[in-house]
Amino acid sequence: MAPRITALHAHDLRFPTSDGRHGSDAMNPDPDYSAAVAILETDDGDLAGHGMTFTIGRGNEICVAAIRAFERHLVGRDLDDLEADMGAFWRSLAGDSQLRWLGPEKGVIHLAMAAVANAAWDLLARRTDQPLWKYLSDLEPKAIVRAVDFRHISDVLPPEAALDLLEARRDGRAAREAQLLRDGYPAYVTSAGWLGYDDDAIRRLCRAAIADGWMHFKIKVGADLRDDVRRCRIVREEIGPDRKLMVDANQVWDVDEAIRHIEALSEFDLWWVEEPTSPDDVLGHARIASAVRPIRIATGEHCHNRIMVKQLLQANATAVLQIDGCRLGGVNEVIAAILLAAKFDVPVCPHAGGVGLCQHVQHFSVFDYIAVSGSLENRITEYAEHLHEHFVASIEMKAGRYVLPTAPGIGVEFKAASLAEFAYPDGPVWRNR
Repeated sequence: MAPRITALHAHDLRFPTSDGRHGSDAMNPDPDYSAAVAILETDDGDLAGHGMTFTIGRGNEICVAAIRAFERHLVGRDLDDLEADMGAFWRSLAGDSQLRWLGPEKGVIHLAMAAVANAAWDLLARRTDQPLWKYLSDLEPKAIVRAVDFRHISDVLPPEAALDLLEARRDGRAAREAQLLRDGYPAYVTSAGWLGYDDDAIRRLCRAAIADGWMHFKIKVGADLRDDVRRCRIVREEIGPDRKLMVDANQVWDVDEAIRHIEALSEFDLWWVEEPTSPDDVLGHARIASAVRPIRIATGEHCHNRIMVKQLLQANATAVLQIDGCRLGGVNEVIAAILLAAKFDVPVCPHAGGVGLCQHVQHFSVFDYIAVSGSLENRITEYAEHLHEHFVASIEMKAGRYVLPTAPGIGVEFKAASLAEFAYPDGPVWRNR
């Protein structure tokens, strides 16, 4: 008899990263990295599923409440039935006849749904004693397609076209898996360039990253153009001409302003500019992208669903798709975004600047290469070094690459001590502040 889900627990977990300006950018100067955590218990006492969504502090309790609102869709579910049709499961969450009024498929409800959906996928992968990337990569193409909701994207990518794409990549899966197990997945580092860091810290962190083998660096810009020029010059001096430099404006510029600022920074040989304007402005991104080529525009961190992804790709508005594993509606919608990107031949370079995001996206990038795109060209996954010590499964980097995780599941199970210590507002870290 298959295990059943018996309970859904939600936790408000916050880390005071604003103390050190870790994660600071032009839009968010004082983030406290936070997680709204979802835990699915089963009647098999040793088996539980863990998911989370990422916020930056105040309001995290709203995501926690929204997670609890999905309880009726989970408790009592048989894991065999769940696994047989994960697409139907996802649609039961996204299509809740009352909750969807609060979206639909966007906002806090969608963030909470990502935590719940990812916890379910974590549960299934753990049951097979596999890391999520391996569980997904071993699925039959038809099972992968069944997991996706093609509503509102079938005009661009119908299910049969997605199936053809996956079938075309089937033969090389084992070889690509072996390659990544040997070499790891390429990454870029963000932790050297938070906007709140002073110049000495930036130089010190760049030198440390070079010593560790990093070849791709991203820094935050957007608060002041002269400051941006100075900081880009510092980083380019430190990393030299052969390493890649990217910048992230975190949505602060208007369209014309973005074009002017990117032109002013072009002397630093930027590989991409991330989120130069409002994440919802598809046509604005398209205009910027056209004006600043060959500098590439990267966005997608704040894409709230697969329809937004479709429109950015249709409009040629992004040359780099930066999916977020909890902003989209969890694994199901991440798969949809990866398939859409493959259709348009746009590289997926996931966003991971936040607690738990590196843990998520390493699995998605590996799945993309093994089962979907079959390419590593221009593909790098973000890495930020903060707060990994709070997770049960360790994350390993080597010479600027993710070492493929081997622990079962998606890797976002928090240590019990961290759940207790950083619980908001009653954990000792917050009670004593």
